[in-house]
Amino acid sequence: MRLSAMRAPTRLALVVQTLTVQDAVELAVVERNGFIESRHIGAAVVLSPEGEVVVRHGNSDALVLPRSSLKPLQAIACLTAGAPLEGEQLGLATASHNGTDRHVAVVREILAAGGLTEDDLGCPADWPGDSATRDELVRDHAGKARIRMNCSGKHATMLRACIANGWPTAGYLDLDHPLQVHIKDVVERLSGERIAATAIDGCGAPVHAITLTGLARAVHRIGTASERSPFALHRVAGALVRTVRENPWTIEGPGRPDTIAIEKLGVFAKHGAEGVMVMVAPNGATVALKMLDGSGRAATIVAATLLARAGALTDAQVESLASALPLAVLGGGSGVGAIRPGAGI
Repeated sequence: MRLSAMRAPTRLALVVQTLTVQDAVELAVVERNGFIESRHIGAAVVLSPEGEVVVRHGNSDALVLPRSSLKPLQAIACLTAGAPLEGEQLGLATASHNGTDRHVAVVREILAAGGLTEDDLGCPADWPGDSATRDELVRDHAGKARIRMNCSGKHATMLRACIANGWPTAGYLDLDHPLQVHIKDVVERLSGERIAATAIDGCGAPVHAITLTGLARAVHRIGTASERSPFALHRVAGALVRTVRENPWTIEGPGRPDTIAIEKLGVFAKHGAEGVMVMVAPNGATVALKMLDGSGRAATIVAATLLARAGALTDAQVESLASALPLAVLGGGSGVGAIRPGAGI
């Protein structure tokens, strides 16, 4: 049965949910001329380089839908299933790319090497997130395309895993498809938790609910994995993270928060929709957070700030990152305030 036919989100919302307002703390504020105009509340957890919980803000044991922050786990599942990706293709496997021609060229490589085309992608057609690329497409009288959708790299990788195993490519998003069964198993192994619920992500793929702490532990294992490990899962995880750090443009795009954070800090960063963020510092310290209102505008700077307070980054690095992110609050075209970490952290 296709997951979409289950109407799971409507039914599960009655019994399974993320943290409540009472569970949350103030993670960030929006300040305008000294007036706190808005507050972002949520939860966050910080792990040491060894993977131990060192700081909790709010209820980090609450369930979250990681959304695109689950992509590193999904990509590793596809790679351990035999998807033969290499080089920049690894970055696109875990990307929420903004649809530039450079991103799309790599996705086409992934598809073509498996005898696949854009028509095989199960994600919906979309405009690229990059405004210049979108403007060019409009001038060329082109429309939305599946390959421009920010999850097309993930879907192309899923399809290559199917080809490698002789699994049908039709229905590869079905929850009972062998690929999705394998992905679920890898998510549980990396997080150390049983999946509490499954919903449908915006791209049409299953997205699994785990605790915020479980997400942090999974991403920590990925972010600290060695390419010299005797275990295949760790080797492919190490290669994926190294590739993203060496090619930050692959995971999102120039001028975008994940790419900026990787360029400035040398971290591994992956945002997810609805205010989810995971970040692994070069020394292995890891943070996962969830903004309860679903806004991700402060997520990158809050994650970096938490890593700095854990001793994994310097204050100067965080200041450099802040200056490169779109955190300024404008009044009449001039800066009158900023989005900044809140009192809860």
